[in-house]
Amino acid sequence: MRRHGYRYSHLLKQPNGGAGGGVKGMFVKLAIAVIVLVICMLSLVTTLKSSTFSPSRSEINLETLWESSASGGWRPSSDPRSDWPPPPKKTNGYLRVRCNGGLNQQRSAICNAVLAARIMNATLVLPELDANSFWHDDSGFQGIYDVEHFIRTLRYDVNIVERIPEISKNGKTRKIKAFKLEPPRDAPISWYTSKALEKMKEHGAIYLTPFSHRLAEEIDNPEYQRLRCRVNYHALRFKPHIMELSKSIVDRLRARGHFMAIHLRFEMDMLAFAGCYDIFATKEQEILKEYRKVNFAKKKLVYEERRAIGKCPLTPEEVGLILRAMGFDNTTRIYIASGELFGGERYMAPFRSMFPRLENHTTVDNTGELAKSTRGLVGAAVDYMVCLLADIFMPTYDGPSNFANNLMGHRLYYGFRTTIWPDRKALTPVFIARENGRASGFDEAVRRVMLNTNFGGPHKRIRPESFYTNSWPECFCQTPAQNPADVCPPKNISEILESRLQGSEIIDDRSIPSYLASLTDK
Repeated sequence: MRRHGYRYSHLLKQPNGGAGGGVKGMFVKLAIAVIVLVICMLSLVTTLKSSTFSPSRSEINLETLWESSASGGWRPSSDPRSDWPPPPKKTNGYLRVRCNGGLNQQRSAICNAVLAARIMNATLVLPELDANSFWHDDSGFQGIYDVEHFIRTLRYDVNIVERIPEISKNGKTRKIKAFKLEPPRDAPISWYTSKALEKMKEHGAIYLTPFSHRLAEEIDNPEYQRLRCRVNYHALRFKPHIMELSKSIVDRLRARGHFMAIHLRFEMDMLAFAGCYDIFATKEQEILKEYRKVNFAKKKLVYEERRAIGKCPLTPEEVGLILRAMGFDNTTRIYIASGELFGGERYMAPFRSMFPRLENHTTVDNTGELAKSTRGLVGAAVDYMVCLLADIFMPTYDGPSNFANNLMGHRLYYGFRTTIWPDRKALTPVFIARENGRASGFDEAVRRVMLNTNFGGPHKRIRPESFYTNSWPECFCQTPAQNPADVCPPKNISEILESRLQGSEIIDDRSIPSYLASLTDK
Protein backbone atom coordinates (compact mmCIF):
# COMPACT_ATOMS: atom_id res chain seq x y z
CA MET A 1 0.00 0.00 0.00
CA ARG A 2 1.38 3.37 -1.00
CA ARG A 3 1.99 6.09 1.51
CA HIS A 4 0.20 9.38 0.93
CA GLY A 5 2.57 11.98 -0.53
CA TYR A 6 3.13 15.31 1.20
CA ARG A 7 0.24 17.71 0.90
CA TYR A 8 0.96 21.13 2.44
CA SER A 9 -2.22 23.00 1.59
CA HIS A 10 -4.01 21.79 4.75
CA LEU A 11 -1.28 23.36 6.88
CA LEU A 12 -2.32 26.82 5.70
CA LYS A 13 -5.97 26.56 6.78
CA GLN A 14 -7.10 28.82 9.61
CA PRO A 15 -7.90 26.75 12.72
CA ASN A 16 -10.95 27.46 14.84
CA GLY A 17 -10.48 29.93 17.67
CA GLY A 18 -9.15 33.46 18.09
CA ALA A 19 -7.39 35.30 15.30
CA GLY A 20 -4.10 35.49 17.24
CA GLY A 21 -4.05 31.75 17.96
CA GLY A 22 -4.99 31.00 14.35
CA VAL A 23 -2.19 33.10 12.88
CA LYS A 24 0.33 31.65 15.35
CA GLY A 25 -0.79 28.11 14.55
CA MET A 26 -0.59 28.85 10.83
CA PHE A 27 3.01 30.05 11.10
CA VAL A 28 4.04 27.07 13.27
CA LYS A 29 2.60 24.62 10.76
CA LEU A 30 4.06 26.54 7.85
CA ALA A 31 7.50 26.45 9.52
CA ILE A 32 7.24 22.67 9.95
CA ALA A 33 6.26 22.29 6.30
CA VAL A 34 9.19 24.43 5.15
CA ILE A 35 11.69 22.50 7.31
CA VAL A 36 10.47 19.15 6.00
CA LEU A 37 10.51 20.44 2.42
CA VAL A 38 14.09 21.70 2.78
CA ILE A 39 15.27 18.40 4.28
CA CYS A 40 13.67 16.42 1.48
CA MET A 41 14.98 18.71 -1.26
CA LEU A 42 18.54 18.59 0.11
CA SER A 43 18.37 14.79 0.34
CA LEU A 44 16.95 14.53 -3.16
CA VAL A 45 19.61 16.83 -4.63
CA THR A 46 22.36 14.81 -2.91
CA THR A 47 20.85 11.54 -4.09
CA LEU A 48 20.40 12.60 -7.71
CA LYS A 49 23.50 14.78 -8.09
CA SER A 50 25.68 11.93 -9.31
CA SER A 51 22.94 10.84 -11.76
CA THR A 52 22.83 14.31 -13.30
CA PHE A 53 26.52 14.39 -14.16
CA SER A 54 27.06 10.72 -14.97
CA PRO A 55 25.88 9.46 -18.35
CA SER A 56 26.27 5.83 -17.30
CA ARG A 57 23.54 3.80 -15.62
CA SER A 58 24.41 2.57 -12.15
CA GLU A 59 24.40 -1.20 -11.70
CA ILE A 60 24.48 -3.45 -8.65
CA ASN A 61 26.20 -6.80 -9.13
CA LEU A 62 23.79 -9.25 -7.50
CA GLU A 63 26.21 -12.16 -7.86
CA THR A 64 28.65 -10.50 -5.48
CA LEU A 65 25.86 -9.78 -2.97
CA TRP A 66 25.09 -13.49 -2.66
CA GLU A 67 28.69 -13.98 -1.45
CA SER A 68 30.45 -12.57 1.63
CA SER A 69 32.06 -9.14 1.33
CA ALA A 70 35.80 -8.75 0.76
CA SER A 71 37.67 -8.95 4.07
CA GLY A 72 40.95 -7.23 3.26
CA GLY A 73 42.79 -9.83 5.33
CA TRP A 74 40.63 -9.24 8.41
CA ARG A 75 39.14 -12.08 10.43
CA PRO A 76 37.11 -12.20 13.65
CA SER A 77 39.23 -12.47 16.80
CA SER A 78 38.04 -11.64 20.29
CA ASP A 79 40.76 -13.46 22.27
CA PRO A 80 42.90 -11.31 24.60
CA ARG A 81 45.99 -9.75 23.03
CA SER A 82 47.60 -8.39 26.19
CA ASP A 83 48.02 -9.62 29.75
CA TRP A 84 44.63 -10.98 30.86
CA PRO A 85 44.71 -12.49 34.36
CA PRO A 86 42.16 -15.21 35.17
CA PRO A 87 39.37 -14.31 37.58
CA PRO A 88 40.49 -14.70 41.22
CA LYS A 89 38.99 -17.44 43.36
CA LYS A 90 37.91 -14.89 45.95
CA THR A 91 35.84 -12.01 44.55
CA ASN A 92 34.34 -8.82 46.01
CA GLY A 93 30.81 -10.23 46.06
CA TYR A 94 27.91 -11.28 43.86
CA LEU A 95 26.37 -9.35 40.97
CA ARG A 96 22.73 -9.93 40.04
CA VAL A 97 21.12 -8.17 37.06
CA ARG A 98 17.65 -8.12 35.52
CA CYS A 99 17.82 -7.72 31.74
CA ASN A 100 14.70 -6.02 30.44
CA GLY A 101 13.39 -5.65 26.88
CA GLY A 102 13.21 -8.15 24.03
CA LEU A 103 15.61 -10.96 23.20
CA ASN A 104 18.32 -8.81 21.63
CA GLN A 105 18.14 -5.94 24.09
CA GLN A 106 18.60 -8.57 26.77
CA ARG A 107 21.52 -10.04 24.82
CA SER A 108 23.38 -6.72 24.91
CA ALA A 109 22.59 -6.38 28.61
CA ILE A 110 24.12 -9.81 29.28
CA CYS A 111 27.33 -8.68 27.55
CA ASN A 112 27.38 -5.61 29.79
CA ALA A 113 26.72 -7.70 32.89
CA VAL A 114 29.75 -9.92 32.22
CA LEU A 115 31.93 -6.86 31.64
CA ALA A 116 30.61 -5.18 34.80
CA ALA A 117 31.46 -8.32 36.81
CA ARG A 118 34.99 -8.31 35.38
CA ILE A 119 35.42 -4.61 36.15
CA MET A 120 34.26 -5.04 39.78
CA ASN A 121 36.04 -8.36 40.34
CA ALA A 122 32.62 -9.84 41.15
CA THR A 123 31.00 -13.25 40.81
CA LEU A 124 28.20 -13.00 38.25
CA VAL A 125 24.90 -14.64 39.05
CA LEU A 126 23.27 -16.02 35.89
CA PRO A 127 21.42 -13.00 34.42
CA GLU A 128 17.66 -12.81 34.82
CA LEU A 129 15.61 -12.21 31.66
CA ASP A 130 12.57 -10.01 32.03
CA ALA A 131 9.29 -11.77 31.19
CA ASN A 132 7.82 -8.64 29.65
CA SER A 133 4.26 -7.94 28.61
CA PHE A 134 5.02 -7.94 24.89
CA TRP A 135 6.62 -11.38 24.67
CA HIS A 136 4.43 -13.12 27.28
CA ASP A 137 7.36 -15.50 27.77
CA ASP A 138 9.02 -16.47 31.04
CA SER A 139 11.52 -18.97 29.62
CA GLY A 140 14.38 -17.25 31.39
CA PHE A 141 18.08 -17.63 30.64
CA GLN A 142 17.99 -21.39 31.21
CA GLY A 143 15.11 -21.81 28.75
CA ILE A 144 16.85 -20.00 25.88
CA TYR A 145 20.63 -20.28 26.30
CA ASP A 146 23.01 -23.17 26.89
CA VAL A 147 24.02 -22.45 30.49
CA GLU A 148 26.88 -24.96 30.69
CA HIS A 149 28.43 -23.58 27.49
CA PHE A 150 28.04 -19.99 28.74
CA ILE A 151 29.86 -20.67 32.02
CA ARG A 152 32.57 -22.80 30.41
CA THR A 153 33.31 -20.29 27.61
CA LEU A 154 33.78 -17.41 30.04
CA ARG A 155 35.84 -19.30 32.63
CA TYR A 156 38.96 -17.25 31.78
CA ASP A 157 37.05 -13.99 32.28
CA VAL A 158 34.61 -14.15 35.21
CA ASN A 159 33.29 -16.51 37.85
CA ILE A 160 29.63 -17.38 37.21
CA VAL A 161 27.09 -19.15 39.44
CA GLU A 162 23.46 -20.00 38.76
CA ARG A 163 22.29 -18.53 42.07
CA ILE A 164 23.71 -16.82 45.14
CA PRO A 165 24.69 -19.62 47.51
CA GLU A 166 23.56 -19.73 51.12
CA ILE A 167 26.22 -19.17 53.77
CA SER A 168 26.67 -21.08 56.98
CA LYS A 169 27.89 -19.49 60.21
CA ASN A 170 27.82 -20.93 63.73
CA GLY A 171 25.72 -23.84 62.51
CA LYS A 172 23.10 -21.54 60.94
CA THR A 173 22.35 -21.12 57.25
CA ARG A 174 21.19 -17.84 55.77
CA LYS A 175 20.76 -16.23 52.39
CA ILE A 176 22.71 -13.22 51.21
CA LYS A 177 20.25 -10.47 50.36
CA ALA A 178 21.40 -8.43 47.36
CA PHE A 179 21.24 -4.65 47.74
CA LYS A 180 19.07 -3.17 44.99
CA LEU A 181 20.53 -0.41 42.80
CA GLU A 182 19.35 1.32 39.63
CA PRO A 183 22.40 2.17 37.50
CA PRO A 184 22.38 5.39 35.47
CA ARG A 185 21.81 4.95 31.75
CA ASP A 186 25.14 4.41 29.94
CA ALA A 187 26.96 4.53 33.28
CA PRO A 188 30.73 5.00 33.05
CA ILE A 189 33.16 2.41 34.39
CA SER A 190 33.85 4.75 37.33
CA TRP A 191 30.28 4.26 38.61
CA TYR A 192 30.89 0.51 38.85
CA THR A 193 34.29 0.86 40.52
CA SER A 194 32.97 3.36 43.07
CA LYS A 195 29.30 3.38 44.05
CA ALA A 196 28.38 -0.13 42.88
CA LEU A 197 31.54 -1.71 44.28
CA GLU A 198 31.13 0.09 47.59
CA LYS A 199 27.62 -1.35 48.03
CA MET A 200 28.79 -4.80 46.95
CA LYS A 201 31.52 -4.85 49.60
CA GLU A 202 29.06 -3.56 52.19
CA HIS A 203 26.27 -6.07 51.50
CA GLY A 204 28.06 -8.98 49.81
CA ALA A 205 25.79 -8.76 46.75
CA ILE A 206 24.05 -6.14 44.63
CA TYR A 207 21.04 -6.38 42.33
CA LEU A 208 21.08 -4.03 39.33
CA THR A 209 17.64 -3.43 37.84
CA PRO A 210 16.65 -2.49 35.24
CA PHE A 211 19.78 -3.33 33.27
CA SER A 212 19.25 -2.17 29.70
CA HIS A 213 21.89 0.27 28.37
CA ARG A 214 23.41 0.62 31.85
CA LEU A 215 27.08 0.53 30.87
CA ALA A 216 28.72 2.95 28.44
CA GLU A 217 29.04 1.41 24.99
CA GLU A 218 32.16 3.22 23.83
CA ILE A 219 35.00 2.27 26.20
CA ASP A 220 38.61 3.15 25.49
CA ASN A 221 39.87 -0.32 26.37
CA PRO A 222 40.03 -2.83 23.49
CA GLU A 223 40.28 -5.80 25.88
CA TYR A 224 36.99 -4.86 27.53
CA GLN A 225 35.35 -4.54 24.11
CA ARG A 226 36.75 -7.92 23.09
CA LEU A 227 35.22 -9.43 26.22
CA ARG A 228 31.83 -8.14 25.05
CA CYS A 229 32.42 -9.92 21.73
CA ARG A 230 33.39 -13.18 23.47
CA VAL A 231 30.09 -13.05 25.33
CA ASN A 232 27.97 -12.04 22.35
CA TYR A 233 29.42 -14.24 19.63
CA HIS A 234 30.85 -17.21 21.52
CA ALA A 235 29.34 -17.68 24.99
CA LEU A 236 25.70 -16.86 24.19
CA ARG A 237 24.66 -19.99 22.35
CA PHE A 238 21.00 -21.00 22.17
CA LYS A 239 19.92 -24.31 23.65
CA PRO A 240 20.53 -27.40 21.46
CA HIS A 241 16.88 -27.84 20.42
CA ILE A 242 16.73 -24.21 19.18
CA MET A 243 20.01 -24.63 17.27
CA GLU A 244 18.82 -27.90 15.71
CA LEU A 245 15.46 -26.43 14.69
CA SER A 246 17.17 -23.38 13.19
CA LYS A 247 19.61 -25.55 11.26
CA SER A 248 16.81 -27.70 9.85
CA ILE A 249 14.98 -24.58 8.61
CA VAL A 250 18.16 -23.16 7.02
CA ASP A 251 18.95 -26.52 5.41
CA ARG A 252 15.47 -26.68 3.86
CA LEU A 253 15.72 -23.13 2.59
CA ARG A 254 19.23 -23.58 1.20
CA ALA A 255 18.37 -26.90 -0.46
CA ARG A 256 16.56 -24.82 -3.10
CA GLY A 257 19.40 -22.32 -3.61
CA HIS A 258 20.28 -18.88 -2.22
CA PHE A 259 17.86 -17.16 0.12
CA MET A 260 17.55 -13.73 1.66
CA ALA A 261 16.23 -12.94 5.15
CA ILE A 262 14.36 -9.69 5.85
CA HIS A 263 13.60 -8.33 9.29
CA LEU A 264 10.30 -6.65 8.46
CA ARG A 265 9.87 -4.24 11.37
CA PHE A 266 6.29 -3.20 10.76
CA GLU A 267 4.75 -4.21 14.07
CA MET A 268 2.55 -2.19 16.40
CA ASP A 269 5.21 -1.47 19.04
CA MET A 270 7.75 -0.05 16.60
CA LEU A 271 5.24 2.01 14.60
CA ALA A 272 3.91 3.48 17.86
CA PHE A 273 7.44 4.17 19.13
CA ALA A 274 8.43 5.86 15.86
CA GLY A 275 5.23 7.95 15.77
CA CYS A 276 4.49 6.95 12.17
CA TYR A 277 0.69 6.88 12.09
CA ASP A 278 -0.53 8.83 9.09
CA ILE A 279 -0.54 6.05 6.50
CA PHE A 280 -3.14 4.16 8.55
CA ALA A 281 -6.91 4.49 8.84
CA THR A 282 -8.34 6.53 11.71
CA LYS A 283 -9.15 3.49 13.83
CA GLU A 284 -5.65 2.05 13.37
CA GLN A 285 -4.11 5.42 14.28
CA GLU A 286 -6.10 5.44 17.52
CA ILE A 287 -4.75 1.98 18.41
CA LEU A 288 -1.14 3.09 17.77
CA LYS A 289 -1.56 6.33 19.74
CA GLU A 290 -3.07 4.49 22.70
CA TYR A 291 -0.22 1.94 22.66
CA ARG A 292 2.32 4.76 22.63
CA LYS A 293 0.53 6.57 25.46
CA VAL A 294 0.69 3.47 27.67
CA ASN A 295 4.21 2.27 26.80
CA PHE A 296 6.37 5.29 25.89
CA ALA A 297 7.20 8.74 27.21
CA LYS A 298 5.02 11.61 26.04
CA LYS A 299 6.53 13.38 23.04
CA LYS A 300 5.11 15.40 20.16
CA LEU A 301 5.81 13.56 16.92
CA VAL A 302 4.96 14.90 13.47
CA TYR A 303 4.76 12.20 10.80
CA GLU A 304 6.13 14.33 7.96
CA GLU A 305 9.15 15.31 10.09
CA ARG A 306 9.77 11.76 11.28
CA ARG A 307 9.67 10.34 7.80
CA ALA A 308 11.87 13.11 6.33
CA ILE A 309 14.71 12.29 8.75
CA GLY A 310 14.42 8.52 8.21
CA LYS A 311 12.74 7.67 11.51
CA CYS A 312 9.80 5.72 10.06
CA PRO A 313 10.12 1.97 9.36
CA LEU A 314 9.94 1.06 5.69
CA THR A 315 6.57 -0.29 4.60
CA PRO A 316 6.50 -3.78 3.03
CA GLU A 317 5.80 -2.17 -0.36
CA GLU A 318 8.83 0.13 -0.03
CA VAL A 319 11.02 -2.89 0.77
CA GLY A 320 9.80 -4.59 -2.39
CA LEU A 321 10.42 -1.50 -4.50
CA ILE A 322 14.01 -1.22 -3.22
CA LEU A 323 14.78 -4.86 -3.97
CA ARG A 324 13.21 -4.67 -7.42
CA ALA A 325 15.16 -1.51 -8.26
CA MET A 326 18.38 -3.26 -7.18
CA GLY A 327 17.69 -6.00 -9.71
CA PHE A 328 16.17 -8.83 -7.64
CA ASP A 329 13.30 -10.54 -9.49
CA ASN A 330 10.20 -12.47 -8.48
CA THR A 331 12.10 -15.76 -8.25
CA THR A 332 14.08 -14.48 -5.23
CA ARG A 333 13.39 -16.57 -2.16
CA ILE A 334 12.83 -14.49 0.97
CA TYR A 335 12.52 -15.51 4.62
CA ILE A 336 10.47 -13.00 6.63
CA ALA A 337 11.45 -12.51 10.27
CA SER A 338 8.83 -10.47 12.08
CA GLY A 339 6.09 -10.52 14.65
CA GLU A 340 2.49 -9.80 13.75
CA LEU A 341 2.46 -7.13 11.03
CA PHE A 342 0.26 -4.17 11.88
CA GLY A 343 -2.53 -3.70 9.34
CA GLY A 344 -2.29 -7.30 8.19
CA GLU A 345 -2.38 -8.58 4.60
CA ARG A 346 -3.51 -5.19 3.27
CA TYR A 347 0.06 -3.95 3.70
CA MET A 348 1.76 -7.19 2.67
CA ALA A 349 -0.16 -7.66 -0.59
CA PRO A 350 1.95 -5.23 -2.72
CA PHE A 351 5.17 -6.83 -1.47
CA ARG A 352 3.85 -10.34 -2.05
CA SER A 353 2.83 -9.44 -5.61
CA MET A 354 6.45 -8.44 -6.36
CA PHE A 355 8.09 -11.30 -4.44
CA PRO A 356 5.71 -14.27 -4.10
CA ARG A 357 8.29 -16.76 -2.80
CA LEU A 358 8.00 -15.76 0.86
CA GLU A 359 8.59 -17.98 3.88
CA ASN A 360 8.67 -17.61 7.68
CA HIS A 361 9.63 -19.96 10.48
CA THR A 362 6.15 -21.49 10.74
CA THR A 363 5.76 -22.18 6.99
CA VAL A 364 9.19 -23.82 6.77
CA ASP A 365 9.04 -25.69 10.10
CA ASN A 366 7.24 -28.96 9.42
CA THR A 367 7.54 -30.10 13.04
CA GLY A 368 4.89 -27.63 14.19
CA GLU A 369 7.04 -26.75 17.21
CA LEU A 370 7.00 -23.02 16.54
CA ALA A 371 3.34 -22.68 15.66
CA LYS A 372 2.52 -22.33 19.37
CA SER A 373 5.21 -19.76 20.16
CA THR A 374 5.64 -17.44 17.19
CA ARG A 375 5.63 -14.38 19.48
CA GLY A 376 7.82 -15.88 22.17
CA LEU A 377 11.54 -15.88 22.78
CA VAL A 378 11.99 -19.27 21.08
CA GLY A 379 10.47 -17.92 17.86
CA ALA A 380 12.69 -14.83 18.09
CA ALA A 381 15.75 -17.03 18.69
CA VAL A 382 15.02 -19.16 15.61
CA ASP A 383 14.48 -16.04 13.50
CA TYR A 384 17.81 -14.73 14.77
CA MET A 385 19.70 -17.86 13.73
CA VAL A 386 18.04 -18.07 10.30
CA CYS A 387 18.85 -14.40 9.62
CA LEU A 388 22.42 -14.93 10.83
CA LEU A 389 22.95 -17.83 8.42
CA ALA A 390 21.09 -16.34 5.43
CA ASP A 391 23.07 -15.45 2.31
CA ILE A 392 21.75 -11.86 2.50
CA PHE A 393 20.13 -10.05 5.41
CA MET A 394 18.07 -6.88 5.10
CA PRO A 395 16.78 -4.91 8.11
CA THR A 396 13.99 -2.40 7.49
CA TYR A 397 14.47 -0.48 10.75
CA ASP A 398 17.35 -0.16 13.20
CA GLY A 399 17.43 1.02 16.78
CA PRO A 400 19.55 0.69 19.93
CA SER A 401 20.44 -2.91 20.76
CA ASN A 402 17.55 -4.41 18.80
CA PHE A 403 17.26 -7.46 16.58
CA ALA A 404 18.61 -5.78 13.43
CA ASN A 405 21.58 -4.06 15.08
CA ASN A 406 22.78 -7.18 16.84
CA LEU A 407 22.37 -9.28 13.72
CA MET A 408 24.32 -6.86 11.55
CA GLY A 409 27.16 -7.00 14.10
CA HIS A 410 27.01 -10.78 14.33
CA ARG A 411 27.01 -11.20 10.53
CA LEU A 412 30.02 -8.87 10.31
CA TYR A 413 31.82 -11.00 12.91
CA TYR A 414 30.63 -14.23 11.25
CA GLY A 415 32.64 -13.44 8.12
CA PHE A 416 31.49 -10.12 6.62
CA ARG A 417 28.24 -11.64 5.37
CA THR A 418 26.22 -9.39 3.05
CA THR A 419 23.77 -7.00 4.65
CA ILE A 420 21.52 -4.69 2.64
CA TRP A 421 21.06 -1.67 4.88
CA PRO A 422 18.72 0.92 3.29
CA ASP A 423 19.43 4.57 4.04
CA ARG A 424 15.86 5.58 4.86
CA LYS A 425 16.63 9.29 5.08
CA ALA A 426 18.21 9.35 1.61
CA LEU A 427 15.42 7.18 0.16
CA THR A 428 12.52 9.24 1.55
CA PRO A 429 12.55 12.01 -1.11
CA VAL A 430 12.83 9.35 -3.83
CA PHE A 431 9.70 7.62 -2.51
CA ILE A 432 7.84 10.92 -2.06
CA ALA A 433 8.58 11.91 -5.67
CA ARG A 434 7.14 8.58 -6.86
CA GLU A 435 4.06 8.96 -4.66
CA ASN A 436 3.44 12.39 -6.15
CA GLY A 437 3.50 11.01 -9.68
CA ARG A 438 7.17 11.60 -10.56
CA ALA A 439 8.16 7.97 -11.10
CA SER A 440 10.63 8.56 -13.94
CA GLY A 441 14.15 7.61 -12.85
CA PHE A 442 12.91 6.01 -9.62
CA ASP A 443 14.86 2.74 -9.97
CA GLU A 444 18.05 4.60 -10.89
CA ALA A 445 17.71 6.95 -7.90
CA VAL A 446 17.22 3.98 -5.55
CA ARG A 447 20.32 2.25 -6.93
CA ARG A 448 22.38 5.42 -6.44
CA VAL A 449 21.36 5.54 -2.78
CA MET A 450 22.05 1.86 -2.23
CA LEU A 451 25.48 2.02 -3.87
CA ASN A 452 26.46 4.57 -1.21
CA THR A 453 25.73 2.12 1.60
CA ASN A 454 27.96 -0.57 3.09
CA PHE A 455 27.06 -4.15 2.18
CA GLY A 456 28.77 -5.82 5.14
CA GLY A 457 32.52 -5.33 4.72
CA PRO A 458 34.97 -3.85 7.28
CA HIS A 459 34.21 -0.18 7.90
CA LYS A 460 34.89 2.44 10.53
CA ARG A 461 32.30 2.80 13.27
CA ILE A 462 30.81 6.29 13.23
CA ARG A 463 28.15 7.50 15.63
CA PRO A 464 25.32 6.75 15.96
CA GLU A 465 26.39 3.28 14.78
CA SER A 466 26.48 0.95 17.76
CA PHE A 467 29.42 -1.19 18.90
CA TYR A 468 27.00 -4.13 18.78
CA THR A 469 26.36 -3.32 15.10
CA ASN A 470 30.04 -2.92 14.22
CA SER A 471 32.79 -4.23 16.51
CA TRP A 472 35.52 -3.53 13.94
CA PRO A 473 38.42 -3.18 14.53
CA GLU A 474 38.51 -4.18 18.24
CA CYS A 475 37.16 -7.70 17.66
CA PHE A 476 39.08 -8.43 14.47
CA CYS A 477 42.69 -9.04 13.57
CA GLN A 478 44.49 -8.74 10.25
CA THR A 479 46.92 -10.94 8.33
CA PRO A 480 49.31 -9.44 7.51
CA ALA A 481 48.69 -6.67 10.05
CA GLN A 482 49.27 -3.09 8.96
CA ASN A 483 49.06 -1.91 12.57
CA PRO A 484 50.67 -3.61 15.63
CA ALA A 485 47.35 -3.43 17.50
CA ASP A 486 45.72 -5.58 14.81
CA VAL A 487 48.17 -8.52 15.03
CA CYS A 488 46.33 -11.80 15.55
CA PRO A 489 46.85 -13.60 18.89
CA PRO A 490 49.11 -16.69 18.96
CA LYS A 491 47.44 -19.89 17.82
CA ASN A 492 47.73 -21.47 21.26
CA ILE A 493 46.16 -18.56 23.16
CA SER A 494 43.62 -20.98 24.68
CA GLU A 495 46.45 -23.05 26.14
CA ILE A 496 47.98 -19.90 27.65
CA LEU A 497 44.70 -18.90 29.27
CA GLU A 498 44.02 -22.41 30.54
CA SER A 499 47.53 -22.64 31.97
CA ARG A 500 47.09 -19.37 33.85
CA LEU A 501 43.67 -20.45 35.13
CA GLN A 502 45.18 -23.62 36.55
CA GLY A 503 47.98 -21.59 38.16
CA SER A 504 50.84 -23.24 36.23
CA GLU A 505 53.56 -21.65 34.14
CA ILE A 506 52.75 -20.39 30.66
CA ILE A 507 53.52 -22.99 28.03
CA ASP A 508 56.99 -22.54 26.58
CA ASP A 509 56.18 -21.11 23.18
CA ARG A 510 58.89 -18.72 22.07
CA SER A 511 56.44 -16.41 20.35
CA ILE A 512 54.17 -15.93 23.34
CA PRO A 513 56.19 -14.12 26.04
CA SER A 514 57.56 -11.56 23.59
CA TYR A 515 54.15 -11.15 22.01
CA LEU A 516 52.39 -10.44 25.30
CA ALA A 517 55.22 -8.31 26.64
CA SER A 518 55.35 -6.12 23.54
CA LEU A 519 51.64 -5.40 23.73
CA THR A 520 51.69 -4.85 27.49
CA ASP A 521 54.52 -2.30 27.18
CA LYS A 522 52.62 -0.17 24.68
